[in-house]
Amino acid sequence: MAPWSRWRSRLRVAGLGAVVVGLALLGVLLYNALFPPPTPLTPDEVDARAAEVMASATPPPPNSALVYQYILPSLVFIQTEGTNADGEEGFGVGSGVVINQSGHILTALHVVDGATAIEVGFVDGTTGTASVIGADPENDIAVLQASRTPEVIVPAVLGSPYAMSVGDEAYAVGNPLGLAGSMSAGVISGFDRSFTVGETGQRLEGLIQFDAAVNPGNSGGPLLNRAGQVVAIVTALANPAETNSFSGIGFAVPIQTAAAAAGSPDY
Repeated sequence: MAPWSRWRSRLRVAGLGAVVVGLALLGVLLYNALFPPPTPLTPDEVDARAAEVMASATPPPPNSALVYQYILPSLVFIQTEGTNADGEEGFGVGSGVVINQSGHILTALHVVDGATAIEVGFVDGTTGTASVIGADPENDIAVLQASRTPEVIVPAVLGSPYAMSVGDEAYAVGNPLGLAGSMSAGVISGFDRSFTVGETGQRLEGLIQFDAAVNPGNSGGPLLNRAGQVVAIVTALANPAETNSFSGIGFAVPIQTAAAAAGSPDY
């Protein structure tokens, strides 16, 4: 090959290399223009960004706390005095819930049955005597009227248990063992259950089964769904060991059945 031909080939190669390098530099410049490198954060900005991340990672308060706030103004502490089957004077404790603007209180009939005196207490501190104004013995439900009610009556919101399913959250609020305003959480375990009351042999039908812990003193209190609505009235606990402690199964009367004893217009 002639010398000038070799030089021309070298010049073409050199020119092509220059074009490639130029295009590469142009690509880098365009990338930096379109995607500029991030500006380093100051220490204060780093702390602020970390606080945002921590706040977004903090879970919301549990629903049970809201449910408790919803029902507390409607909860009633019931204390009774009367004579037991052995002829001995004694005291009993139960729970109730206000269901209308008239201040009517739903509870379990066995809480007040045979009582010679009934006292009720509300969350605002109002106390007074109460009398039974309605009863549904077949379903163990009683309706009370207090001699004194709070200045502001806050009825519970009634819901539908049959909009629920087995496994849905359930909350029992009442006065177990005299511990006022206690709450326990669990799930709905079954529907349309039957239960025979040991002392009387009475058979209750159509009950809701749940596993939120209940003990003596919970009877008559509300069973709530996750929206804080009353879906049933607690009436019994299963005690296969013949003890009065909770064994994992509680029963409640559906609110449709219970409220019918009070003549509630909602049911």
